[in-house]
Amino acid sequence: MNEPLRTNPLAFHWELAAEAITVRIRWFGVCMGYILVDVLQPQMHNRPILNGILALGAAFSLLDTIWSYRRQVFMGRWPLLVSLMEALFIGLLCHFDSGLESPFRFFYFLSLLVCAIRHSKSVTYLTFTFHAISLTVLTFSRDNPNSEHFISWTMMLVILGWVTWACTSLIGLLKDAGNKTMKLNEELGRNQEQLEERIRQRTQDLQESQALLVQNEKQAAFGLLAAGIAHEVGNPLAAISSLVQVLNRRPADDYTRERLQMVDDQLRRIQGTLRELVDFSRPTSKESSVCDLHEIVDAALNIAKYYKRNKGKHIQRNFEQGLPRVRVMRDQLVQVFLNLILNSMDATEEGGTVRISTARKDQFVEIDIFDDGHGISPQNREKIFDPYFTTKATGTGLGLFVCRNIIEQLGGSLKLSDTSPAGTTFTVTIALDETSGPAVPRTQENIPSAAEVGSC
Repeated sequence: MNEPLRTNPLAFHWELAAEAITVRIRWFGVCMGYILVDVLQPQMHNRPILNGILALGAAFSLLDTIWSYRRQVFMGRWPLLVSLMEALFIGLLCHFDSGLESPFRFFYFLSLLVCAIRHSKSVTYLTFTFHAISLTVLTFSRDNPNSEHFISWTMMLVILGWVTWACTSLIGLLKDAGNKTMKLNEELGRNQEQLEERIRQRTQDLQESQALLVQNEKQAAFGLLAAGIAHEVGNPLAAISSLVQVLNRRPADDYTRERLQMVDDQLRRIQGTLRELVDFSRPTSKESSVCDLHEIVDAALNIAKYYKRNKGKHIQRNFEQGLPRVRVMRDQLVQVFLNLILNSMDATEEGGTVRISTARKDQFVEIDIFDDGHGISPQNREKIFDPYFTTKATGTGLGLFVCRNIIEQLGGSLKLSDTSPAGTTFTVTIALDETSGPAVPRTQENIPSAAEVGSC
């Protein structure tokens, strides 16, 4: 006996408002009927019958109200049956009152207005037809209809027809305006969401560009500083080395010659350190080349051995032998591994362990950098790759962010694969270059030992 309101958002808001209006119109008609019968005409002859008919109208209005609270239309599947009942209801009220001159004849207008709000144009015009038949039966069922009755009947039909057209046209305009407004609001909402998303994306891109710019400026400044130091220190070292060579050519006892050789060895060590510093600080090459991944890791370890927090740390390597080479930008990959290794050293206490492992996984090679430090707290795990996020007192928050961007540009990935109070593991995944063949096996003499790295 009812029909649920449509779930279409554009129609749903209209129907909610329309239901509230139609329920109020029905109750207005019932209340006005009781006022006409019991207040304005208390001595009416057919008062009990009229009150009974109004009671039926009140019951129908009550049911309609209950169903509207459920967001349903009472007898919504049979609108023409409701219109027929209303035509009969209004005709009976007029018949038991004063016929065509009864004030209840204006209830026809209320019925048409409710029908126009709630239903389609075709249903409204059929309702007008039922009311016209009801009005015609009411007029010509009198014993002696005269010309005045005929004129009143004609005027009522004309006014009913005009009201039907006016109501359907006005309600149609309101529905169209409401639907267009809702569509515009929805489109405005979508545009606002798109604008917010674009602003968020542009802000993120700007932050990333600023982060990369800051990192590049820092590395450029470091390069200039390293080059200056190497130049200033290199000249005195060259002079000292020349003096040692001159002294070596002169006759000397074994003790003096041994000490001069020790001085020369230490000078070579200082020169090697300066050379590594200059090599690391030079502008990075943007050209990719086929490289030995283990050599790149060892290059990062050779630089890390000068880090002040490296003392007392144990470096372990678990390298899989015979890995094919990778096509990468070598300098940038050294920067990535160096940053991850330094982070691991910062996370471990004296006597801690940093382990670098490599393994082939299908067409990729995975490099795990593990440390047995304190781990990363749960609230920080989702933020560690964000620019400018850091938990270090002197950190910039750009290291992991830049490293991830570099690895992604190489077609790989960098992720936090595991973290707990027992340690943390970062995993770098890089695609293999099968055309280059396996890397040349490296002898133990070519690989810095853990003791060498840990004692520097």
